[in-house]
Amino acid sequence: MNKRRVVITGMGCVTALGETADTLYENVCSGKSGVSPIERFDTTDYPVRFGGEVKTFNPDDYINHREAKRLDPFSQYAVASAITAAKDSGIEFDEELALRSGVIIGTGIGGIIEIEAQHIRLLEKGPGKVSPFCVPKLMGNAASGNVSIQLGIKGPNMCVISACASAAHAMGESYNQIAFGRADVVVTGGSEAAVSPVGLASFCALRSLSTRNDDPEKASRPFDVERDGFVLSEGAGVLIFEEYEHAVKRGAKIYAEVLGYAATGDAHHITAPLPDGSGAARGMKLAMQDAQVNPDEIDYINAHGTSTELNDIAETMAIQSVFGDHAKKVALSSTKSCTGHLLGASAAVEMIITAKTIEKGIIPLTANTTEVDEKCGPDMNHVIGESRQQHINIAASNSLGFGGHNATLIIGRV
Repeated sequence: MNKRRVVITGMGCVTALGETADTLYENVCSGKSGVSPIERFDTTDYPVRFGGEVKTFNPDDYINHREAKRLDPFSQYAVASAITAAKDSGIEFDEELALRSGVIIGTGIGGIIEIEAQHIRLLEKGPGKVSPFCVPKLMGNAASGNVSIQLGIKGPNMCVISACASAAHAMGESYNQIAFGRADVVVTGGSEAAVSPVGLASFCALRSLSTRNDDPEKASRPFDVERDGFVLSEGAGVLIFEEYEHAVKRGAKIYAEVLGYAATGDAHHITAPLPDGSGAARGMKLAMQDAQVNPDEIDYINAHGTSTELNDIAETMAIQSVFGDHAKKVALSSTKSCTGHLLGASAAVEMIITAKTIEKGIIPLTANTTEVDEKCGPDMNHVIGESRQQHINIAASNSLGFGGHNATLIIGRV
């Protein structure tokens, strides 16, 4: 069966670095950090007291106040981003198109803020005082469900949960829905709001976070010799994936074409990647096969690049094994250095940045990284120091998640 072409025609986001794709992209290209001391709750007793907290978002700017109160922040971020993406795309879901359109939104954790709030109410006031909105707010599919309700979309509607690869899998499955003719448009991406007391304490317990409390803006430094962990962050990214002819017919702006996607599993460890990166490498190879491109045709890789010891080394080995000599030529950066790690939303936010990179021809730098670890390919083409002006035809975006989930998406200029 011949696959149909799939393009990106709209993008929206809620992040600590802005609530539009343009603002987000301009900030990462300038190396601005969205990381700061956490203000939402008292972090005095925590070993880590900073994160990529969204501080200026007001859900009332997107939906009415009564509706917003019935959504956990992770759903609010998704709905707001979807509304922005649809507006950016100029698409209108009339009755006919609504039946041929879907929503696939990923999340790693779901409504943890609601779980925490209702657990406190349970302990303090008893089970009879738990909110009737608890379940519809906390469930992982609340984001995709509420986006479909808000936009009136009646086709495939689902949620993907695969830790930090959630949004990558959501976008990949959305690509397949359109490529194989099951839908003409899919609203897709990821959302996360885990900067919460239990969320932060849990990642602290895992000892996976940077502890640079004295310098939070420079805490995330992927591939750097002095990296000490990732930065917990939050937000959402939502994109409009659309069948190419459908987009052309309505005169839509096309940011990029989705060329290929693949997903693999490590079958190794629940929190650690395969040390040699072979699971991620297979994902990259299969994605390139799906896209029908060769390694030397890839101009830029937006790395998963978490700033952790294990991830950065495994991803480096994966890229080196797949790209061979071209690994020293393909431009490589991790924008988590500016955004922090948005967990299940990270791949969508990074896809927005990657699409803007193709559109604008400026590769955002890996901020804060000054000396690449000898195990992270110092001879590779890391974009550090400053962002780089470069024409990009084809780019790849990697995602690796707890549980051994790997996913790669490849996009290109139309």
